[in-house]
Amino acid sequence: MSFIKNCWYVAAWAVEVSDNSPLGRQLLDMPVLLFRDAEGNPAAMLDRCPHRFAPLSMGSIQDNCIECPYHGLRFNAAGECVHNPHGDGRIPERARVQTFPVTERHQAIWFWPGDPEKADPALIPSFDFMNDEYFYIASGSMHVKGNYLLEVDNILDLSHIQFVHPIFSSPAVSRAAVKHEIDGETVWSKRDMPGDETPPDFIRQVFNVPEGPLDRWLHVHWQAPSYMTLYAGGVAAGKPFEEGIVSQQAHWFTPETAGTTHYFYAMSEPKAIGPHMAEVVKQGIEALKAPFEYEDAPIIEAQQDRIGNNDLMDLKPIILSVDAASTAARKIVDKKIAAEVVG
Repeated sequence: MSFIKNCWYVAAWAVEVSDNSPLGRQLLDMPVLLFRDAEGNPAAMLDRCPHRFAPLSMGSIQDNCIECPYHGLRFNAAGECVHNPHGDGRIPERARVQTFPVTERHQAIWFWPGDPEKADPALIPSFDFMNDEYFYIASGSMHVKGNYLLEVDNILDLSHIQFVHPIFSSPAVSRAAVKHEIDGETVWSKRDMPGDETPPDFIRQVFNVPEGPLDRWLHVHWQAPSYMTLYAGGVAAGKPFEEGIVSQQAHWFTPETAGTTHYFYAMSEPKAIGPHMAEVVKQGIEALKAPFEYEDAPIIEAQQDRIGNNDLMDLKPIILSVDAASTAARKIVDKKIAAEVVG
């Protein structure tokens, strides 16, 4: 399967990458090693020693370098071999490891698998709500045995809630229409749910509407290849949306292989609302975790099993009105992949 290469992908949450031991992770069909130097700067390189191709992630960090676990060659963050403990210590000319541009932003480590000359950190979309100076943030991750675009489809498809996630559903959810908007190379999927008289209790807590009907909304914003923000809002029925509370969620999908995905998710609440929101965020992320793990993932993994090694669209699925947003996103991805092939 082809992927967009000239773009940033989340490789790990920042807290997963340390200067004590390397982290190995399969990303876009490549073994990638992540670590930090003594100053805390992240680095990413191919997780394969050029000598006998042992995984460098099985090694250790020594003197600010990665030491191969097999024969002790050491490589710095630029991928250069700086130590050969054998013979006269001469460094072989080809003793280099491919490196990747990497940067830390929004509580995550991002890597660029394409042309290093094009790796501009300014191309990482803004997720202002992932700034822990102003927001309480809770995060998590999952490994899903399904293609990353199936995950994108899932988040953009707000119609599946009443069928797959009964904990989030109510009559107001079922009767609400789903609509989409295309804004340049980004896609919105929206579902407004006015007059919800029977929302789940934890929904009332999040939006601070202890009684009476609630106006709720879910708005999802997608940017290629797989950056997504979900705005879950609520306010007492009849009041302006601006007076409500909006829970902002990040959903980032990084392909591991054509059939598996690293799923990074987070939610936040403004600290300005009050310290009690720290606990609300913790409870909220746990409330989201179970549906992801026990409801979404089984469906997506079963889809992948039926799709096999094929591309979903090559199998010519029927397209319903609720598929408009995900279909638009897939077309944008295809166009970007095609442009890189031509370029």
